[in-house]
Formats: sequence, C-alpha cells, structure tokens
Amino acid sequence: MVPIQEILHRIVWDPVFGAGGFVIGYRDRVRGRTVRIPFERIVLGEGRGFSFDIVGADGVARMIPYHRVREVLRDGKIIWRRRVGGEERDDEDNER
Repeated sequence: MVPIQEILHRIVWDPVFGAGGFVIGYRDRVRGRTVRIPFERIVLGEGRGFSFDIVGADGVARMIPYHRVREVLRDGKIIWRRRVGGEERDDEDNER
C-alpha cells in the first residue's frame, strides 16, 4: 500500500495528478465515524512527519495524525483506502 503521505504530497506537487477534486476521509474520534473534508481545507506543514491540520467549518485548525486517514477520493471515486483491524466502512459525515 502506498503511504498516505505520498498520496497527499503527490496531490500537491504533481500538477497532472493534482488537477482533480480531492476529498480526504479521516476517522473522527469524537464523532466515532469517518468525516470527509475537501482537500483545500488541509494544511500540510514542513517538518511534520506524522500529522497535518484541517481547518474546520468553525475556522479552527485541528491536528489529524496520518494514521487516522481512512480514504482519499478523487472526483468522487475512492483512489486510496486503509483498512484497520478488519474495520468496514463507517457511517460518513460530509463536513463542508
């Protein structure tokens, strides 16, 4: 499996691959399910090898560890998915 960091960096740095509309699904521990957010709300920081920030609908930045990313969608199709402990697809919440 391709590491999630590699996928995220390819979205940013590969102009052909990154031309699509991307959505990231991550496991939200408070809500207990996968939350999908547009890639534009993700902030990748230099020197942060284990996490990235998302800017919530409330404007507050929150740190998300890479291991909580469950899926990446490009133009509505899943291009990357992580299975954790036999976990099946969670209920989804599309945060806009």
